[in-house]
Amino acid sequence: MRALTTQESYAFRRVECQDPNNIQFGPLRVLNDDFVAPLVGFGAHPHREMEIVSIVLKGYLQHEDSTGHKAVTTFGGVQRMSAGTGIVHSEVNPSATEEVNFLQLWFLPEQYGLPPSYERTEFPVDKMKNALLPIVTKHPSSPGIAHIHQDLTIYLSDLEAGHELTFTQPEGRNIFVFVIEGDLTLNGEAHLERRDAARITDTPALRLATNEGSRLMLIDLPKEG
Repeated sequence: MRALTTQESYAFRRVECQDPNNIQFGPLRVLNDDFVAPLVGFGAHPHREMEIVSIVLKGYLQHEDSTGHKAVTTFGGVQRMSAGTGIVHSEVNPSATEEVNFLQLWFLPEQYGLPPSYERTEFPVDKMKNALLPIVTKHPSSPGIAHIHQDLTIYLSDLEAGHELTFTQPEGRNIFVFVIEGDLTLNGEAHLERRDAARITDTPALRLATNEGSRLMLIDLPKEG
């Protein structure tokens, strides 16, 4: 049961909703922006055939699952769970005083029937400055990047005012952008504010700029789930 003292907002409707136009973007199925009060959280609940990534923005998040893993993550850490053939897990705020805010993303896997697994990684926060830092990908190139069973990469960035970034990708892929804090302008046209999201198709080169500074998440992902 989800605790009544939590707050969630969604970039996609929940699985049980029947809006066919808002159920996924490529393999991205769910993006929850969760705020959980001290000493409460989401009790033990099952998942199957889903890649689940949790990114803590502030506070502490405690994970525990039926495969025997238990860990606490704060900003600078990522939790990746492959539900595979079936897993039960819980997510709790272990702090007695501090709210936790985390993004939880669900992706359809490239392959079904995988054994359930869990991974916790830590990325160098300072490397986010005016750069797109990969934190989750199919083919990790360093120990600080979590592995996921899907052809995608999640990046985080702290973009300062007066700086720009350009992201390029092959034709035929999608880009999902989420503004965690601040503001962001895409290719000099679309302007996003805090907690805005953009689903971008047929744009192999994307220019990112900010007026006041931005903490952002960018996901490079295939068109098909």
